[in-house]
Amino acid sequence: MKTVLVPTDFNVESTKIIDALMQSQHEKLNIIFLHAFKLSDSVTDMLMLNYRSRDYENISDEFYAQLNHYKAKYADRLNLGIEYFYGSTVVAFKNFLEALEVACIAYPKAYNFKPINKYSIDPKFLTGRSGCETMELDIIEHEVNENLIETKMHERTLQNTNV
Repeated sequence: MKTVLVPTDFNVESTKIIDALMQSQHEKLNIIFLHAFKLSDSVTDMLMLNYRSRDYENISDEFYAQLNHYKAKYADRLNLGIEYFYGSTVVAFKNFLEALEVACIAYPKAYNFKPINKYSIDPKFLTGRSGCETMELDIIEHEVNENLIETKMHERTLQNTNV
């Protein structure tokens, strides 16, 4: 199983990268959505680091629903997870990648960093220097259209109705 890290701000749109990854990789994937935070200088914040459940409040119910949709869609080939990285050094990030056994980092081609709070940091600063393979995927190209009805009328049908 290959582990792929996907930096995100937890908007629903970012889950579309799952389809692109599943189509580009033909093995079982463990996809981890990640958001990075700079450590605070406050001693109180440092002591409360283990109690970061409030960070999960940044994840919408729609994001979780979309993850559940993909878990059901690719049940036999996909594991999904959410992780936070707390730190701003490349060494700490490399250790984080090693602990999670990350094989590569995937970004959508139109990736645009959006902080979710004042301590959020752009992960490209860390991923670019980590030495881990990175890939950019076109999520629009890989969107899967489901339950579409063909509405095109054929020319012969149009000619018969106009007569």
